[in-house]
Amino acid sequence: MTDKHDARSPLQLEARFNRLDAAIVGWLGGHGITLLRLSLGLIFFWFGVLKFFPGLSTAEDLATRTISILTFGLMPASVSLPVLAAWECLIGLGLLSGRFLRAILFLLFAQMAGTFLPLLFFPAETFKVFPFVPTLEGQYIIKNFVIVAAALVVGSTARGGRLITDGKAARAAEELQAQRS
Repeated sequence: MTDKHDARSPLQLEARFNRLDAAIVGWLGGHGITLLRLSLGLIFFWFGVLKFFPGLSTAEDLATRTISILTFGLMPASVSLPVLAAWECLIGLGLLSGRFLRAILFLLFAQMAGTFLPLLFFPAETFKVFPFVPTLEGQYIIKNFVIVAAALVVGSTARGGRLITDGKAARAAEELQAQRS
């Protein structure tokens, strides 16, 4: 016979699980956006540094040819690649430091717009079967949708916004926001 005060009773196990779950969700809410910003920063800085060393970045050929098209052939790869490398490193350092976030995100979104152009400019290289079966290069570009979405989440905190992990508090905040609109 199980005493309802037994530490293993279903109600007490559920309560323990709910406390643990709330603690985990609270930690995720408190740290997730910072970790997202830092991981984006690391990716941009890392990939930017690679572009300072010709031949190391798998994206450099498509990137320099895309920039050449955008500049009507006026910017040679010997100039565009270091400029792109510096741009990506600047984005990375800005995200890593968390400083000048609005300006950094502007640079990120401008750079991301450029990363999608090879899908239009070079479909034979970015798709095996246009538009449904991307090549490895095409997949590399398409994954940037996740980077854009992550940057949108990070950007939502640029004016001090935070995640609200409590459902009731989140609904109350939404109602207050709707009343202000």
